[in-house]
Amino acid sequence: MKRLNPKDKRQHPRIESELPIKVAANGYDFSTTTQNVSCLGAYCTITKYIPPFTKVLIKLTLPIGKAHTGVNCKGVVVRSEDEATGHFNIAIFFNDIKENQRKKIEQYVNQFLPKDTAVSRLAC
Repeated sequence: MKRLNPKDKRQHPRIESELPIKVAANGYDFSTTTQNVSCLGAYCTITKYIPPFTKVLIKLTLPIGKAHTGVNCKGVVVRSEDEATGHFNIAIFFNDIKENQRKKIEQYVNQFLPKDTAVSRLAC
């Protein structure tokens, strides 16, 4: 795992990470993996177009230490990009996430950040 851009000055850093994620929207359920994740959202590829501003339900699985923990939240698709393969890359903003669920993502992301840029210090 690595931070996408070491010079990235985002307040909420994202890291490249392939994590199991389930996305439910408009009567469809997609099981896929993330390409990157932050405590504010995720980026992944799915097989059907979901338009921007569509509300989605998210189930994300995080390996923290030797255990796995689940994160459940609601989000909204903020970007949907068509791929030549017929798949779609979607960016999801977690617009309805409980603090304890957000903290799980924060803990996961912090494992891969230098100590001076840990998410908790940035009020993720």
